[in-house]
Amino acid sequence: MTSIEGIAATMRSIVTPGMKPKEIRSAIREKHPEASKKDIVRAAFYALTEAPVAGTEALADLHHFALTERGADEGADVILKASKRKRKKRSADALERPAKH
Repeated sequence: MTSIEGIAATMRSIVTPGMKPKEIRSAIREKHPEASKKDIVRAAFYALTEAPVAGTEALADLHHFALTERGADEGADVILKASKRKRKKRSADALERPAKH
């Protein structure tokens, strides 16, 4: 099993501005074939938070990758969105009664 620190070091050396998440995953898996998707995402967060900053241009792409991939299924590039809260339907009795002030 590859360590998160090792994957993060590889990620910092590989990730360039404009890379897509699928390209990042495949580039990491070339160097670390046994790394799971979860390991790669954890390494991305580790590379952003714990390790020294190397290049600021790639940080935005690395951050985007880490956020989008942490909840997506394997093989799907899906961004989860919070749904809007729905209003409760009022009963017919509540509509007929006058409001209390």
